[in-house]
Amino acid sequence: MKVYIGLMLIVLLMIPPISAGAVIKGYEIVSRNDEEDITLYAQKMNGLFRGFKVSFKGAIFSKPFWIGVTNPSYAPQIIYKDINKDQKKELVIILTRGYGTGALWEDVYVYETLNNHLNVNEILVDNPLAIINKNVKTKLTAKNAEVIINDKKCSVDITPLEIQPENLFDDIGFGSIIDYEVNDDQLTVNVAGQISPASFVGSVVINYEFREKMFQSKSIAFQPCK
Repeated sequence: MKVYIGLMLIVLLMIPPISAGAVIKGYEIVSRNDEEDITLYAQKMNGLFRGFKVSFKGAIFSKPFWIGVTNPSYAPQIIYKDINKDQKKELVIILTRGYGTGALWEDVYVYETLNNHLNVNEILVDNPLAIINKNVKTKLTAKNAEVIINDKKCSVDITPLEIQPENLFDDIGFGSIIDYEVNDDQLTVNVAGQISPASFVGSVVINYEFREKMFQSKSIAFQPCK
């Protein structure tokens, strides 16, 4: 029996790990980070990528409920950085689930890693629209768009945009553009403020921090369009 177990261990050790870019039957590679040995696979169904699989350092994890567009210009982003300041890198995946004229919808997924192993428990990221609803006040008139955050008011003159009254929204709307990024190991989201079907006045920028076991708002600011 000991000889049999020993032989089995030898066979298992000889099986090569799945490397970044390896072929998975029925799936195609949608994004990869060769430097970190991380690859995303998905199946193309009804014009979208679905049924994702993540190859992380040779191990495969299934993410069946993820959705992404198939346009290569909006390929998933793979980021492997320490974004929660715990001296360990996190795996960040940013997927585009929709886009169009004046529209971009992204989802972000964050996972802890330990000793080059992926923790399958996802770290929640607070919804940016919920953060805006709790912290941002707005007012829209035919002449001005106002955004108030923490008693700091920003007023934007919209008369140069020459928006027809029938096209002007009742208030500033958020959600048509949700754009995540990681800069200097900081998770950030830009949420555009829209005042008509074709006009924007700026973006609410939310910087996240890891607090109480999830990513919550650290700072919120409004950046008017230049």
